[in-house]
Amino acid sequence: MTQQVPSTEPELAGVRNFRDVGGLPTVDGRRVRHGVLYRSGHLAHATAEDAAFLASLGLHTVFDFRNAADQKLEGPDIGLPGVRNVNLPLTDPADGAEFWKMVREGDVEHLRGILADGRAAGRMITSYRAIIKERTAEHSQVLHALAEDSVPALMHCAAGKDRAGLSIAVTLLALGVEREAILADYLESNAKHRRYQVHRSGSSASAHSPEVMELLSPLFDARAEYLTAALETVEETWGGVDAYLEQGLRLAPETRERLRGRLLD
Repeated sequence: MTQQVPSTEPELAGVRNFRDVGGLPTVDGRRVRHGVLYRSGHLAHATAEDAAFLASLGLHTVFDFRNAADQKLEGPDIGLPGVRNVNLPLTDPADGAEFWKMVREGDVEHLRGILADGRAAGRMITSYRAIIKERTAEHSQVLHALAEDSVPALMHCAAGKDRAGLSIAVTLLALGVEREAILADYLESNAKHRRYQVHRSGSSASAHSPEVMELLSPLFDARAEYLTAALETVEETWGGVDAYLEQGLRLAPETRERLRGRLLD
């Protein structure tokens, strides 16, 4: 199975991790339509050229999954003419000012204590599982909006990796996209030009030492084990994707078909 990536994908100057999710194959032989579902990091630093490109996409809705601490750190999204912005904060490891203080200011001793020996990856897995179990209302709102009128749509969080990554994955599950394709799209966030740029306070060598950056790395990686944990949570909690969609997200079969009609070729 080969993932199709549009060759015209833009390199935006102030928006990281942007891509069209179109082209991904479903288990019944269809594909996600190009030009209807996009994902990215935040839009707060978009340049005028970036904004012009985003405006050209004909977006109906931008779903912003950042919380108040994220928005205070990076700033609000730029406004796009005629585009609805829906802010649906999702809990994740970047859940508040404490997280960003740790990332930006934590010294190596502190970081060792809370992130070393697999604890950083464990934090991510716990977060992914919690988002699936606890944020069913938000994911339900997104899928119902997409089924009704909110396309083309762009989903983003801070880095476009975790909260946006899970919301895209949930949408792709509802569309019947192949699991391998969902994982491949998720892992695209590891590309060097897509990764979130970690900023540290201070200019000393110790602030950016290899050990510090290695301790922080799992928080900013897209790892198969993270998404796999989320998908396992669907199975463990609801017994399968269909039950998760119908019982967890209150997505009726007819609504799911309407969603497929809007987003699939």
